[in-house]
Amino acid sequence: MGSVLSMEDFDRMERPRIQGRPSFYGETLIKDVVIKELSLFADERGFLVEIMRSDDDEMKPLNIKQAIASYSYPGMIKGWHLHSEQEDYLVCVTGMVKLVLYDYREDSETYKVINEIFMGEKHPRAVYIPPGIFHGIKNIGHEMSVVIGMPSLFYDPENVDERRVNPLDKDIVPYDWDCKME
Repeated sequence: MGSVLSMEDFDRMERPRIQGRPSFYGETLIKDVVIKELSLFADERGFLVEIMRSDDDEMKPLNIKQAIASYSYPGMIKGWHLHSEQEDYLVCVTGMVKLVLYDYREDSETYKVINEIFMGEKHPRAVYIPPGIFHGIKNIGHEMSVVIGMPSLFYDPENVDERRVNPLDKDIVPYDWDCKME
C-alpha cells in the first residue's frame, strides 16, 4: 500500500488554474476586449455559426474593412502581433486555437494582464481586440486551423500598422506557449 499524502504536503502543492469563465484563463478580462459567444445551429445537414452582425454594437462591426483567412498547421504559433490603430476581430472556424492577449497599454487598468482564450469548433466565439494589445494564436488541435480575421484597417504594405515580436522571446511578452500540464 502506498504512502498517504499529509495535509501539510497537500497545502504546499500548487493549486490548479481555474476557469471562472468557460475556455478562458486570466485574472480579469483585459479592458476593452470583447468575447462574444457564438451560437451554433445544427441539424442533419450540418451546422451554421453566425459570425458577425452589423447591429452588434458591442463588437463594433461597422469598423471592419476586410476579411482574411489565416491557416495554421498543428502546433504552430502566429504571434506576437501589435497594432497602434487597427482593431482586430477574430473567429476560429476550423480546428481549435489558443488566442493569447497581453495588454501593452501603459495607461490601461489591465496593463500587463495576460488572457488565454480557447476558441474554435468546440467553442465558437468571436473576439474583439483593440489597438495596443499584443496577440498571438497557437493551433492546439491535430488538424489545420482556420482563423477569420476582420481588421478595421485595409492592409497597406507601404504603411503596415503591425509590429511583431518572436513568440518565444519572453523579454517583451512574458508568456510560455507550452501546454500547461496540470
